[in-house]
Amino acid sequence: MKIVIAPDSYKGSLSALEASKAIERGVRKALPDAKTELVPVADGGEGTMDSLVAATNGRKVEVTVKGPLLEDVQAAYGILGDQETCVIEMASASGLCLVDPDELNPLITTTYGTGQLIQKALNDGCRKFILAVGGSATNDAGVGMLLALGMRVLDEDGKPLGFGGAELSRISEINTEDFDSRIADSKFLIASDVQNPLVGPDGASSVFGPQKGATPAMVELLDKALSSWADLVEIKTGIHLHDKAGAGAAGGIGGAFQAFFPAETKRGIDIVLEHTKMGEKLSDADCVFTGEGQIDYQTASGKTPMGVAQEAKKYGIPVFVLAGSIGTGIEVLYDHGVTSIHSLVNAPMPLKEAIDRGAELLEISAEQVMRTFLGAIKNSR
Repeated sequence: MKIVIAPDSYKGSLSALEASKAIERGVRKALPDAKTELVPVADGGEGTMDSLVAATNGRKVEVTVKGPLLEDVQAAYGILGDQETCVIEMASASGLCLVDPDELNPLITTTYGTGQLIQKALNDGCRKFILAVGGSATNDAGVGMLLALGMRVLDEDGKPLGFGGAELSRISEINTEDFDSRIADSKFLIASDVQNPLVGPDGASSVFGPQKGATPAMVELLDKALSSWADLVEIKTGIHLHDKAGAGAAGGIGGAFQAFFPAETKRGIDIVLEHTKMGEKLSDADCVFTGEGQIDYQTASGKTPMGVAQEAKKYGIPVFVLAGSIGTGIEVLYDHGVTSIHSLVNAPMPLKEAIDRGAELLEISAEQVMRTFLGAIKNSR
C-alpha cells in the first residue's frame, strides 16, 4: 500500500518536513510495510522555498540583506534543481517574523531587502523567479524593492526619499533610467492568493495594515499614500493599479510586480504542487495525509490541505487532514476531496503543551486514522 504524506508546517510547532516524518511514524505503527512518499509542501507562504528546493534537489544561498527596519538580517534564496530558477520568500527579508511586535510600524518598514535578494540572484545568473510574498511587515507598495534594483523616487525638489509607506505621499517623480535592465529579460511568477486591490476599503492598508501594526489613523494615511503612488505609476506606465486585483498583495508589492516586472500570478499551492510533481506521486497512491496548524473556512481559499485534496480528488484517493485545531466552516472542504478531518488534541491541554507535543500528537493521530482506514478496507471485502 502506498501512502503519500503531504502536510504543510504546523506554525510554531513543526516544519513541514518534521510533520511529514511524524505522520510517517504513525502510519508505520499501523502498517509497518507501507510504502510511504514524503512530500512536504507549502501554499506560497513560509516553507515554500524549502519545499521547492527539496522537491527539485536544489540548493539554498544564504546572504545578508536589510530587514524591514533596515537592520542587517540573514536571509536566503533557493536555486531549484534546474540551476536557473530562483525561489524567494519575501518574509525572509521583509517579514513580520523579523520585527518585534512592539516595533511593528508600516509607516517605516521597507521591502528593500527583498529587492536585494532579487539583485543577488540576478548576479547569480538567475532569470526565472518564483516570489512567495506572504507574511510581509511592509506597506510600501514594493518601492523599497524597486529602489534596491536601481529605480529612483524623488520629491518635488528632485531629492531622493526615505523608506516606508509614509514616504509614498511625498514622491513626485519615478525615474527608471537605472532600473536593472536584466529584469526585462527575466520571468517572475508571483505566488499569492490575495486578490485585494491596492487602495480603498478592501485595499492593502485597510485589510492587512492592522496586522502589521497600523492604527486606524495610520491606515488612513497609508491608503492615501498608496493612492498617490498609484497615480504616479499610472502616469509613468499607463497601468491603473488603484483597483487592480492582486495589487494589494503584501502591502502593495503585488502592484509593483504588475507595473514594472514581466510577471504573472498563481495560487501558491498550485505552484508548489506543480514543482513537486504531486499529481504523479498521487496517481498510484492508496491514500494521502495532509494538514496544518489550523483548519477552518479559510482553508478552502487555497491553503495546502485544500490544494492537496483537489489534486487527490482527480484520482479518487481518500484524503485525511490532521489539524492542530479545527475552526468553523470546514464542511465546504468535503466537497473538494477531503475525506475526513482530525484534531491532534486528544485530551484537554494548554496550547503550549499541544505545540510542544506536536510531533507526538501527530504521530498518534496518524496511527489511529491509518488503523481506521485499514479496518474499513478489511470490512468492505
